[in-house]
Amino acid sequence: MSVEKITEQKCCGGHVATYKHRSEVLGLDAKFAVFLPEAALQGAKVPVLYALAGLTCHQETFLTKANAVRFAARHGIALLTPDTSPRGAQVPGENDSCDLGTGAGFYLDATQSPWAEHYRMGTYISEELPALTEALLPLDGVRRGITGHSMGGHGALVHALRAPERWKSVSAFAPISNPSVVPWGQKAFSAYLGTDRARWAAWDATELLKAGHKHPSTILIDQGDADEFLTRELQPEHFEAAASQVGQALSMRRHAGYDHSYWFIQTIIEDHLAHHAQILKA
Repeated sequence: MSVEKITEQKCCGGHVATYKHRSEVLGLDAKFAVFLPEAALQGAKVPVLYALAGLTCHQETFLTKANAVRFAARHGIALLTPDTSPRGAQVPGENDSCDLGTGAGFYLDATQSPWAEHYRMGTYISEELPALTEALLPLDGVRRGITGHSMGGHGALVHALRAPERWKSVSAFAPISNPSVVPWGQKAFSAYLGTDRARWAAWDATELLKAGHKHPSTILIDQGDADEFLTRELQPEHFEAAASQVGQALSMRRHAGYDHSYWFIQTIIEDHLAHHAQILKA
């Protein structure tokens, strides 16, 4: 598979780079970015944390806005940041709104036409991207973690619960944790998965918990109480209740005065890198 390195810069003793490749899963070119700590540049295989961004973002958003690189460098962990959707699929209407189509792939595999041909971010994140990057870069595929913000938090929770053997650690920032019951999720799921709500449960973290999917590690979630999307789109109380019912270890932390922005993420990112490092480097 042909992979092109687009950019590379030195940062915090390691390198940040952006790559482009032809994705067989998406049927289109795709981009991802990565931070490799100093140990990786010296040939050691290092743990890797996937960071999934939210609506309207792209592969560089988390690396440039979250202030995560310095803490990843401190812990000797790589950061891998994929795009948030396919690009250039030419699906009618894919660029008409911020919550469906371009920049809004929801990290799932669409089953409905015309989305199903290219909108397969679920398989891309879980299978194709790990296989590609672990062959290309000094990443330890046994020690993989996943985190994300908003739509990316949804993706992180869903992928970790669907395949805990693949993702050893998981956390989320202000995630859409019960998309089946909120407008963002209902719009995306109806388009990508159809109107049969029974199909939605496989891509809804709260419903996965209710169905018996659990993660062996503690899930860390941080949520600001001044988040402008808290009541309408996020509703973390559903996920918290489901975790309590099934005995899923969960650290749900609420923060007074913080909103949905990357300023909130910058405030707590150190804790999340430490959370993943403790599990991935145990």
